[in-house]
Order: sequence, then C-alpha cells, then structure tokens
Amino acid sequence: MMTQILLAGFGGQGILFTGKFLAYAGLLEDREVSWLPSYGPEMRGGTANCSVILSDEAIGSPIVLRPDVLMAMNLPSFSRFAPLVRQDGFIFADSSMFAADCGRTDVVCHYVPATQLAANADLDGLANMILLGKLLRVTELCRPESIRKAMEKTVPPRKQQLFESNLKALALGADFGIGEKQG
Repeated sequence: MMTQILLAGFGGQGILFTGKFLAYAGLLEDREVSWLPSYGPEMRGGTANCSVILSDEAIGSPIVLRPDVLMAMNLPSFSRFAPLVRQDGFIFADSSMFAADCGRTDVVCHYVPATQLAANADLDGLANMILLGKLLRVTELCRPESIRKAMEKTVPPRKQQLFESNLKALALGADFGIGEKQG
C-alpha cells in the first residue's frame, strides 16, 4: 500500500513541519518514507509545498504528481493542486483562508476552518496541525500511538513549549465536524 500526500500553502504556515511529522510517523511504523520539500526563495509568505509518500514497499520516486491526499492551506495551492488529486482521493482545505469548492464529485473534500479554530483555541500558528488532525482522523494514515512519538521526534528542543499545544491542535482537528457532513 502506498499513499502519496501533497501539503501546500504559504511559507510560515508549517507545511514543511507537517510533512516532517508525517514522515517520522511513517518511519515509526516501519514504512518506507519519502519527504520532499519545495519552497520559493522568500522566507515567509512565498509558496511552500511538501510531498510525502508512505509505503509498505520501496518508493521509486519522491515526486508526487497525482496525490492521493491533498492538504491545502491557501487558495493558490488549492486551485493549483485540487485538480491533480486522484479519483477517490481526499482534499483537506483551510476554509477560513478561502471560500472555494473543488467542484469534484470523485474525491472527498473536507473544509475545516483551521485558522479560525486555532485563533479561538489560543493555538495561533497551529492551523496546520488542526488540518493535519482532521486528515489523520479521516485517512487513518498513522496509528494513534505513533502520533505522540512522532511529535516527540519533530518538535525541536528550542520549541518544547509547543509540544502539548501541537497535540491539542491535532486533537481539535480530529474532532472537528464529527457526525457532520464535511462537503
């Protein structure tokens, strides 16, 4: 089984951290992993995307052209990558950053107001983890026990004060809209 994931947004939204987190979770589950970041020359505000592949077999190429899962944190990323998601794939979009509809009936779209949820919960800057929490809940890409261990590996020592906040953000996203139709 191979899952190709594309995470995309602006620089500073935590796209690369999110990809690193998924890659570590995959490693902890003894899977083959590929993590390929891509970003513009700007420090913040430019484009940022990250391809992650989790597989039970060897990965031939780290390039994700037709993702099974897309996490889009801004409208330019959503517009660019939503048409590329494979049939029966998943799209997770931060609906507090833009109002858009993927216009596709062959994929499952989840619109989560991640930035607004983060602000309301005093988790500013963690919209990426809220959206990732929803992604992990829906797709079951990682076992729940791998999530905390992956967080321990990815939160750097200088940011340990954010460890519990990241876990809280993941849980908030995972619980968002439970029992409701997501679009």
